[in-house]
Amino acid sequence: MDKDFSRLRIFILAVVSNFCRLWASSDDLSGCPLNFTAYPFLPSGECIRDPAVSINLWDSFHATTCCKVGLTTISQALALNANMTDSIFLTQKQWQNCSSDSSLFERQQSVSITTCGFDKLFYGSSGCSSFSYSTFKKTHPRLYENLIGNCTSQFSTSFNNTCKDCTKAITDTRDELMSLTDVDDKKNVTAKEICVFLVVVAAAVEHIGDFSWINDFYSCLLALDSADEGYSGLKYSTAQAILAILIAAMALVLIIVVIKYVTRRRVPRPVKGKEMAAWSGLYRFSKHEILNAINFSSHKVCLGTGSAGRVYKAVLPSGQIVAIKHIYKSNTSDTFTREVEGLSRIRHPNLVCLFGCCEEDGEQYLVYEFCSNGNLAQHLLRRITDLTWDRRVKILRDCAIALKFLHNNPYGCTVHRDIKLTNILLTDTMDPKLSDFGLARMLGMEESKVFTDVRGTLGYMDPEYMSNAKLTSASDVYSFGIVILQILSGRKVIELDIDARDQLTRKAKDVIMAKRPATEFEDPRLKGDLDAKDFRSILHIAVLCVANKSNGRPTIDNILQEIDDAWKNTQTFKNLKNEKNHSLVLSQNTANSSEVFSL
Repeated sequence: MDKDFSRLRIFILAVVSNFCRLWASSDDLSGCPLNFTAYPFLPSGECIRDPAVSINLWDSFHATTCCKVGLTTISQALALNANMTDSIFLTQKQWQNCSSDSSLFERQQSVSITTCGFDKLFYGSSGCSSFSYSTFKKTHPRLYENLIGNCTSQFSTSFNNTCKDCTKAITDTRDELMSLTDVDDKKNVTAKEICVFLVVVAAAVEHIGDFSWINDFYSCLLALDSADEGYSGLKYSTAQAILAILIAAMALVLIIVVIKYVTRRRVPRPVKGKEMAAWSGLYRFSKHEILNAINFSSHKVCLGTGSAGRVYKAVLPSGQIVAIKHIYKSNTSDTFTREVEGLSRIRHPNLVCLFGCCEEDGEQYLVYEFCSNGNLAQHLLRRITDLTWDRRVKILRDCAIALKFLHNNPYGCTVHRDIKLTNILLTDTMDPKLSDFGLARMLGMEESKVFTDVRGTLGYMDPEYMSNAKLTSASDVYSFGIVILQILSGRKVIELDIDARDQLTRKAKDVIMAKRPATEFEDPRLKGDLDAKDFRSILHIAVLCVANKSNGRPTIDNILQEIDDAWKNTQTFKNLKNEKNHSLVLSQNTANSSEVFSL
């Protein structure tokens, strides 16, 4: 009796809390309402290597390896949406709009909401999908507190213990929700998927802006994944099973020919390296695949040349555009090993994504995502630049977020060692991505510094590091300070020498000490269209970054806080400006209408 009353109370509260939202959205606007900017879809090399392998995601979803990152991206977007609107699930019409939006996963066409079986994740499709974030908290305070209490600890302090407690809380909450919402749902695969999805999104809502926690949380969810060997067989009908048997029988006739063909082929030499386990997420391209991708047109398209190798534009057989770096045979800095070891462990929206690699016949290649807008230096070199003030602030903010992620990585602090304009790539939406980890060095969990050979780009290198070879995260802070000064001033220099660097820093310090006006340091192409207060605050933090001694420099957390404040100010100003322009347009339209009626 009590259990029936509990089910009735839950149903009534869920319906009441969502009635207004459903009424307001009954005429759903076209297009997907989710925002995928903060947590964009990041393609996975696993999808290239094992596209058809069936796995059990989050101990609930039966899907393929290609869908793993897609599920993460969707849940993060819905958590962000719930944080702002309280709605964990979209209406069926809104979800259909998202399903039909091919741009969501365009970087890896084998992933979609429909093909991955996520098309039932809309409001009202099951008992669990009738909850909003607030009704889940109110109707199940005990379950919510247990979930949040076990999943909000700092993973970095004791990842293993925290992750075990968190995953247990997720599955326990899912099972209890299923027993309370609908008895028939206990054996319902769809209901199980929707309930675990509700629990994961609810756990992520309050932390959706904390990139470190979000990365740890979704890394922890991998512990719930398992091989799903038998599930794919359930999807075949009897006719398909018979057809498969007939095909297998026919294949026996050709087995001798196949064996001869295979034995004649040369087995590709495997990738060598000390950290093979860490590279497991990368696809190993053959040299034949690499050369076909580079020679997709009548002539090779070279995107750039550096000290370690040459980068080409390439096209994979799927049609996806990538960038392939051919490492020089004369390179002695272990660029290939450093990049593979570094980028295979870490993923972040503001770090360039490494899809795969190739090491064959003494040749080494790295395959990256393609950033269509080139690098930041190219944009500063233009006479008429599209780098507005708010766009520059956003680029600096996103780069600071990427550096914070590297310096606070749970595997150990990663020092990039070569932060400069040419290593900041821009996507088609002008979002920045740090690239070129050929000189990166990871410090151990207990290390704050290491002594190493001095490497980097002369004009960006930390003077203290150059003199004593002591590498710390403060070396990246110094380089980033030089980048900030270049973006603020619009200096048309790609590779600074020491004299040019010192001239730039002296000029910035003179402005801070009021020895010269700030206008002398501003990029004239901005034409004064900036916030003077924010300009000065960012300039001040940049001057602190380029202090000669590392103990006088701010941490990347301090830098990000200062730049983030400036970014919020630019957004507020931009919104006010848009509202003002909108009001002017309305006033003009009203005035024009009045004139027409008077006539």
